Amino acid sequence: MDRRAFIALISSSILTVPRIAHGQDSGKTYRIGWLAYGWIEGAERTSPEFVQELKRHLQNFVFEFRGHRDAARMPSLARELVQLGVDVIVANGTVAAQAASSVTQSMPIVFLISGDPVGSGLVKSLARPAGNVTGPSAMSSDFATKRLELFKQAISSLNRVGVLSTSFDGAASLASWNGIEAAASQAGLQVQRITARGPADFESAFATVSKERIDGLLIINDPRFVAARNRLAELALRNRVPTMFEEWRFIEAGGLIAYGPSYPEIFRSAARYVDRILKGAKPADLPVEQPTKFELVINLKTAKALNLTIPPSLLLRADQVIE
Repeated sequence: MDRRAFIALISSSILTVPRIAHGQDSGKTYRIGWLAYGWIEGAERTSPEFVQELKRHLQNFVFEFRGHRDAARMPSLARELVQLGVDVIVANGTVAAQAASSVTQSMPIVFLISGDPVGSGLVKSLARPAGNVTGPSAMSSDFATKRLELFKQAISSLNRVGVLSTSFDGAASLASWNGIEAAASQAGLQVQRITARGPADFESAFATVSKERIDGLLIINDPRFVAARNRLAELALRNRVPTMFEEWRFIEAGGLIAYGPSYPEIFRSAARYVDRILKGAKPADLPVEQPTKFELVINLKTAKALNLTIPPSLLLRADQVIE
């Protein structure tokens, strides 16, 4: 299946996982709603660590999957899960979590990943979510600063940095951009916003990079970018643009460097939230966890293709080097 194609709707995909667990009622089968924005695949493909961790805690559960690449469709899909009466909704991404919270204030919602759960209105505060939504955050206070510092260390000639995002609208996106601007000022770098709402905009985005003489491209994580990561890496290499991403999957696809939270650990953390909620905990009482483990991944093959020499000191700090 061509992941870059616009897919209308996969109505439902159910996964049943039997598991022996200690102290759990073997007669209970939990129904977990999986709401995914930007994805047309369920939990097993997109977040296997979540499923593996959940198996450690729960004996029987099934997934009800709803996913779409159009944000406007998300509330109606979330409403379907509510009408099905699932025990909890797992929202893959901020857009999915916002859609779910807009249609129910009582059904528990666990966001799988959220860059800024407070700024996006999902929770009142990290310590006291106060509503029916909680989960692990993918953002830390000095994340933008560290990414730009590492990008500059990798490419000493870096001066003008393009920031590629699907949108710079909304409170969360503006907060992210403001953090990047502040970090760029500290690092002595110039930053420019470049928008690509999906793969159809990639060519024009790289045309802007070339026209504006951008030295490197900082890519903001988004499900649509993750799904089209091979295309992004291909265009970056063709246009000879060094890239900085947030997670390792882009580097395996051919991106240059990634620094960000350990997404497998975030997925496992989300599974533990689901387990606690299904065993009686209330989302309002479960503080939002911030990432504590970050990973630096470098693709030396891509560096050589771009005629870049990555400093040995940076390679020594990397958690993974792809050669």
